[in-house]
Amino acid sequence: MAGLNMSLCFFLATFALCQAARRAAKALLPGGTYAHFAREAAGTAQLGACCLEMRMLVELGPWAGGLGPDLLLTLVFLLLLVHGATLDGASANPTVSLQRFLLAEASLLGTLLELAAQALGVQAAGTLTRLYWAWGLSDLHVLQSLMDPHCSSALRTAVPHGALLEGSCAFLLHLALLRLQGSRAVHRALAVALLLTAAAGTAGPLTSAFLNPALAASVTFRCSGHSVLEYIQVYWLGPVTGMLLAVLLYHGRLPRLFQRNLLYSQKSKYRVPRGRPVPGPGGSQTPEEGSRGRGPR
Repeated sequence: MAGLNMSLCFFLATFALCQAARRAAKALLPGGTYAHFAREAAGTAQLGACCLEMRMLVELGPWAGGLGPDLLLTLVFLLLLVHGATLDGASANPTVSLQRFLLAEASLLGTLLELAAQALGVQAAGTLTRLYWAWGLSDLHVLQSLMDPHCSSALRTAVPHGALLEGSCAFLLHLALLRLQGSRAVHRALAVALLLTAAAGTAGPLTSAFLNPALAASVTFRCSGHSVLEYIQVYWLGPVTGMLLAVLLYHGRLPRLFQRNLLYSQKSKYRVPRGRPVPGPGGSQTPEEGSRGRGPR
């Protein structure tokens, strides 16, 4: 249990450090810079560091630390719940940033800044987490530090099957995010944590259920077993395709690109009244027929 205790200390230290960075950036930086860059960098670093440490527990914990799957899934849920409560509105996910752009909720410059911040965040998370492993504070961390240069791929199924799994889970995630827009932050964080935990329990053994291109690139792209192109198909194209399908299904269009609804016909909410027959000297006529019957005099 020493390895689990050191991991819990790592999680707490990561949350505290990233929360302090968010508060400092919010106090010192302009609002736009904080929202589009500093907040995203801190949130992605927090998510990336916890993901790397959690992956170590999942891979080494069952046989080197005596950790069962129920305990690991419970820990995943609790971590996701804390992430949802502390990210302060950051997406920490490139597909969510792209979704906001396609919904015309963010500008092109703001989206590019968010993507750059997310790339910087995962790189910082990888560097700091591997430094923590190198300290060798427990047997699990010593093993992970030795095995990290020769890591194995997180993709344990065929590439088309992996892309389908990542795309399907991303589709459900983005559909839930669209449905939960405007709801209370607590309810949204709880629903997303439950959904991602279910995805980790079902698709996790086959693809690790990243549903996040930045996390996948940081964690598994450098590992042997598959080419970079195959990783891109599964962990980039799969989630992006799932996000596009979710937006199309929910809105019927991509608001940034199309004004017309592509899937659903829109009926006017104003009904045009029909002309009623009006009795006249020539019999029953509608107002339109009467006006056509009268010519110039």
